[in-house]
Amino acid sequence: MIKIENLCVDFPIFSLRNINLFIKKGEFFVLLGPTGAGKTVLLEAIAGLIPVKRGKIYIGGRDVTDSPPEKRDVSILYQDLALFPHLTVLGNIKYGLRFKKNNPVRAKKIMSELIEKLHLAPLLNRLPETLSGGEKQRVALARALVVEPCVLLLDEPLSSLDPSFREEVREYLKRLHQDTGITFFMVTHDFEDVLYLATKAAMMNQGEIEQVGEVSDIFQKPSSHFVANFVRAKNILSGKLVEKKGHIFIDTGNIKVEVTNCNLESGREKVYFAVRPEDIVISRNPLSSSARNLLSGRVQEILHRGPVLYVTVDVGEKITALITKASFEEMELRKGDKVFLAFKATAVHVFV
Repeated sequence: MIKIENLCVDFPIFSLRNINLFIKKGEFFVLLGPTGAGKTVLLEAIAGLIPVKRGKIYIGGRDVTDSPPEKRDVSILYQDLALFPHLTVLGNIKYGLRFKKNNPVRAKKIMSELIEKLHLAPLLNRLPETLSGGEKQRVALARALVVEPCVLLLDEPLSSLDPSFREEVREYLKRLHQDTGITFFMVTHDFEDVLYLATKAAMMNQGEIEQVGEVSDIFQKPSSHFVANFVRAKNILSGKLVEKKGHIFIDTGNIKVEVTNCNLESGREKVYFAVRPEDIVISRNPLSSSARNLLSGRVQEILHRGPVLYVTVDVGEKITALITKASFEEMELRKGDKVFLAFKATAVHVFV
């Protein structure tokens, strides 16, 4: 559905470099990255709102690299929504239809369906200034979808909403994607958006794509130090890759961690590895389990985060485990307590 080949965009103080992406028809694709990574620039390049230095953009098999925005069959929804303040809700929803020659009967049918799905009927005669954040977002979605685009581009559509509205609109987005089959391309830095909505994701940093893949791979198998840090793997360490009796270990100089599914040759002087806190089991006594890695140390720090806690243990290196509040209270953990950490070799992801 969307194919991007070697795309480059140049501005005086920022550029996109060699962007390659392929997004299948009907996917909910999410682009992650920090502020300033270039996510919105890529979105606007797909929409035809900024010039491309080189490379190609295909939508639905058509080369649209040099096509004007209105010829690309996409709709774009910004975080500020850009509703027309002088138009009613109904006027805002109908606005895009004047630029697209839809069959009037079909256009009316689609508009009626969207008004029903998004629960907008009671709002049709109101002006945007009288609406809540969640209501404005639903109106903007209806306006973007009424023209039946092949692709809906969303630029951090939930970032400015209160938590209650965010949950509401996130649910609407999921339902609309399932009901319409439209290809969604959303920019965000919110992990909840990704985990709840995305069928596939990419990570961007400083104008380049760092990693593309399944959502689980982005979070569980980061391909670089940047990705691991951004997705809060927390335990990111480095060491030498060594082999002993057919087993592969990473020796940090302080601890040895066994790994599997490592495609790198042993003997490398420096590799990185990450273990997510939720993959680590913490206990008062050594566990009898299949976990290959068992380390002992003392509790250094305890961070309360609502129903869960992060417990950092000094095992020669500082490693953080996640524990539920109930387990924490049952174990009666305190700073300085001796504990054991266990995690499987398959939970250790290695990268360079």
